[in-house]
Amino acid sequence: MKKVFTSQQIAEIDQYTIKNEPIVDIDLMERASLQIVNWLIQNISNERQLCFFVGPGNNGGDALAIARLMAEQDYSCQLYLLDVGKPLKGSPAVNEKRLKEQGKVEIRHIQNESDFPAIPETALIVDGLFGSGLNRPLDGLAVKLVGHLNSSPAEILAIDIPSGLFGEDNSINNLNEVVRANYTLTFQFPKLSFFFPEHEPILGQWEVLPIGLHKDAIQQKETPYYFLDESSVSPILKKRANFSHKGTYGHALLIAGAYGKMGAAVLASKACLRSGTGLLTAHVPHSGSPILQVAVPEAMCSIDASDLMFTEFPDLEQFSAVGLGPGLGQKPNSQRALKELLMAKPKALVLDADALNILSMHKDWYDFLPENSILTPHPKEFERLAGEFSDSYTRLQMQRDFSQKYKVIIVLKGAFTSISCPDGKVFFNTTGNPGMATAGSGDVLTGIVLGLLAQRYSPREAALLAVYLHGLAGDVAKETFGQEALISSDIVDSLGQAFCKLKK
Repeated sequence: MKKVFTSQQIAEIDQYTIKNEPIVDIDLMERASLQIVNWLIQNISNERQLCFFVGPGNNGGDALAIARLMAEQDYSCQLYLLDVGKPLKGSPAVNEKRLKEQGKVEIRHIQNESDFPAIPETALIVDGLFGSGLNRPLDGLAVKLVGHLNSSPAEILAIDIPSGLFGEDNSINNLNEVVRANYTLTFQFPKLSFFFPEHEPILGQWEVLPIGLHKDAIQQKETPYYFLDESSVSPILKKRANFSHKGTYGHALLIAGAYGKMGAAVLASKACLRSGTGLLTAHVPHSGSPILQVAVPEAMCSIDASDLMFTEFPDLEQFSAVGLGPGLGQKPNSQRALKELLMAKPKALVLDADALNILSMHKDWYDFLPENSILTPHPKEFERLAGEFSDSYTRLQMQRDFSQKYKVIIVLKGAFTSISCPDGKVFFNTTGNPGMATAGSGDVLTGIVLGLLAQRYSPREAALLAVYLHGLAGDVAKETFGQEALISSDIVDSLGQAFCKLKK
């Protein structure tokens, strides 16, 4: 699994690399700067002027090196150094000296607001004011300079992190006083704050550039945070045996649908079957059974005594996994039946949608949740379950606490869906796109999770694989339908291609 470290940990890995590669600090800075230079050459025309804004620390040192290297490539470079009344030290001072000796870029000092330059609309601003080591909000002249950059019509590229943004917890930060970048090129690892929705307008498009930090330090450094990519997830996928049969791949029970909401049951059922379960029984209201048997002929039906809603469930012994919630409704009889199901302790359980909404009405039921149950809330459903939060970092800590306290897996849906586990580890997903923000997308995810659980993937494996496949299928569907026209059944129909991509 790919690790996500705090800014402090990344600084420690830097120091380990310098000591044990070994490499001197100035050469590691040059290596990092060359990665950004390569990106600029590939993506930015040399007809555009580059306007560098440089701070007093290592982020400024990177900017000084990049300006020198880009000038060598015949780019027009302007450089403005934020003057804090002290000379530069260490590697930034070396890079300042190298730039002066090169003689191609004039260094202009910013000592007050009157020194703020006019920036051409066609220019690219390169933000090298402050890096990820910042631990307090910007103030004084720095804040005013950030405001000047943000008010410019020119595009902004941030080196490592937009100036003013913290790498982790921004709960005390004023996000209106942070550089708003169009592009962020970060070194070696994404920062934790990159996975939070309120920072999207600040980061723009972000990309991780490798700079060769020491593998031993990365391996040895502990973190609860990880992100999922193909190399992380593909080893989870099980190979099918030639002599297997439908019983080999489990029997799933899906409890879903209510009068007027049978579409959710249909979507979840199809997704469950497309995920490879051997058998699926869908428990639906009496009035919904004709709909399901026509729409999903591969599924068997367990028919509730009620015409309208979920009020009972079949013997759980025959099922390898149970999923509950899509289109369920929240009627009192359904609430009672959910409690009874929790008390029956299914072998493997995924709860979504109205099952979570019912659960949040009865917080004393949380202790009834079977260990390693998978809960798949969207942010508002999670707020009902766990309480209000003011920012995404606080929400993440609440999510981890909930998973650890109740020994459950939380799949908190959204861009970079986060999966928290009972041991405190959190995994961020990297597949998916905004076209998946459509009715029924969550029902599809529930079906995929259930299908994998039924095949006896461990709950953690099922959650990680399902979330990644769900997003990957959405990405496949986007290529055909575009984001605006994408609907949830397109995700189901694209699951086969997603599996094939992951196998390759």
